[in-house]
Amino acid sequence: MIRIGLILVALGFVNGVAAQELNCRVTINSEQVQTSDRQIFDDMETSFQQFLNDTEWSPDIFEGNEKINCNVIITLQNTQTLGNFTGTAQIQTARPVYNSNYESILLNYADRDWQFDYVESMPLNFNDNTYTTNLTSLLAFYAYLILGVDYDSFGNLAGTPYLQQALNVVNNAQTSNRPGWDALGSTRNRYWLIENLTNQQMQGIREGIYEYHRLALDQFQEDPAKSREVIVGVLEKLQQVKRTYPNSILVISFLDAKTDELINIFSEGDLNIRRRAFELMTSLDPSKRTQFEVILN
Repeated sequence: MIRIGLILVALGFVNGVAAQELNCRVTINSEQVQTSDRQIFDDMETSFQQFLNDTEWSPDIFEGNEKINCNVIITLQNTQTLGNFTGTAQIQTARPVYNSNYESILLNYADRDWQFDYVESMPLNFNDNTYTTNLTSLLAFYAYLILGVDYDSFGNLAGTPYLQQALNVVNNAQTSNRPGWDALGSTRNRYWLIENLTNQQMQGIREGIYEYHRLALDQFQEDPAKSREVIVGVLEKLQQVKRTYPNSILVISFLDAKTDELINIFSEGDLNIRRRAFELMTSLDPSKRTQFEVILN
């Protein structure tokens, strides 16, 4: 089901309910940074985490157990300028699968263009309508992206408002001339990730996110054979997109998040379905052929 917390507000059931949506853990890896002031990295973790978890990113109301579990792991490189940091970030988010204790990874994305300015105890201010700082734009972009893919997994294209907000962050940040916000350079940056997610010709992937999670994983305990057939259909949609957009970051990102899970799902079941899954997965990512061969054993 789609998260519809506004209904709770309308009914007056607000006590004990938190408005914030994210349960995000921020980790700062600062081993490469040479500085005597290590306290700033603890301060970063606390500040970034509070910004993500305490900001209201949507009008919906989330109970504590409905919050979206996610991780932001930032690996900093050595810096020559005080207060200016560069590095990479790994963004991970997962959603629970009904009738199980299992969480399925929705997004596992590596951002190689993480650049920001920060001094200890600096307030983090963000405005949806204008670019303020690169740091808050980075954090807000991924907050909206996480909400978008999470909502998509519960309702067909239900994440559209949040993906549009993420696109708005990208458009505003392009005035900064900071890396990762425009179409130039890498095809695996933030610009192309949100471009793919909001591109009508790639909408089949977003529909596939819903089908994969809500119509397959959430129903897997009741009908695993049918669930496998649904997932094969999702893989076929991915293949169609890849034929038109061979370098789509969205296809790559989906497989980065789902490879291990797909192998587990198709390690059992009807052999014909497993063969078809193997063919599709190998077509989508030939570099993982050896891993995928486990499915046929």
